[in-house]
Amino acid sequence: MKVKSVCLREIRMTLLAPFETSFDRVQERRVFLVEANVDGVTGWGEPTAGAHPFYSPETIETAWHIIRDFAWPILRDKKLSSAAEVWSLLGAIRGHNMAKAGIETALWDAEAKMRALPLWKLLGGTRQELPCGVSIGIKKDLSELEAAVEKELAAGYQRIKIKIKPGRETSECERLRERFPKIRLMVDANSAYRREDFPLLQSLERFYLMMIEQPLEWDDIYSHAELQKLLKTPICLDECIHSFSDARAAIDLGACRIINVKLCRVGGHTAARRIHDLCQERSVPVWCGGMLESGIGRAHNIAMSTLPNFTLPGDVSASKRYWTEDIIEPEVTVSPQGIIRPPSGPGIGFEPRRDLIEKLTLRKEVLS
Repeated sequence: MKVKSVCLREIRMTLLAPFETSFDRVQERRVFLVEANVDGVTGWGEPTAGAHPFYSPETIETAWHIIRDFAWPILRDKKLSSAAEVWSLLGAIRGHNMAKAGIETALWDAEAKMRALPLWKLLGGTRQELPCGVSIGIKKDLSELEAAVEKELAAGYQRIKIKIKPGRETSECERLRERFPKIRLMVDANSAYRREDFPLLQSLERFYLMMIEQPLEWDDIYSHAELQKLLKTPICLDECIHSFSDARAAIDLGACRIINVKLCRVGGHTAARRIHDLCQERSVPVWCGGMLESGIGRAHNIAMSTLPNFTLPGDVSASKRYWTEDIIEPEVTVSPQGIIRPPSGPGIGFEPRRDLIEKLTLRKEVLS
């Protein structure tokens, strides 16, 4: 395998409705796509860095810079036996996992196409029915939140996650438990709370949550370990886990009982598999979180979620939940039972819609 050229592209997509978290409110989504030409075969990746450094230190601008000025010079004219080599080749670049993942996942897609295999099979996936949950942003009031949950349950989704922030957690959980006493319910704070909020977080135990996701600061594994000792409810770490070493430290310290694996946050498929394998060995379940991806990023998430330890419903939901029109065909669909089945075609198994991608493109740069 030799990478002949890479096309970097920014497109803009509009969400069907604003999505609010503890740190941001988004409706216009800037999407970064990487198109790699590998021996004449095209592979696609999607760095999921946002427009602002609120979830991650990375942004679209930093990811573009790192791929163009550092990753591409390393990979240009390099003879590869497989995409699995990319992670170690880019090891000299410290951090910048989303940038690395953007180009690494594109090469995985290309390799799978060259081998005439679905990407999920090339990765070693075994799960052919993926249970799906949904992530519901902060709503203006409890009635709107209740209606949103009712709609998603009617669509078959097996787990409900609601975003929370200080002052917008207890009444939300209380309302949903009264209305839907038996649903699988979890909350996601996106690092909105601090050590002084431990009593408040302990008070959420009465709502029998599946997990509390990333309640404390994005880089504070130690305080999560302190909090987990006080809770029966599992803590799930998201923003804290950027590497195999982070995952191992979190497990060894008892900072969490569940890990959310976001493909680009950890650096791509090779790194994600390594974290998956560690968690499987240590009996820590994992699931796939979402980043408001286009269909290309969503397709990679589906492939990753077929690995055997992805036992909890992930945030890989249907295209129609987010977009009037997705940039792949067919679009991602979820069965009435809340299941996604991985595609049978080669590579990511979905065809990028070049006409629509061109229409939505704000800028592009070809590296050759």
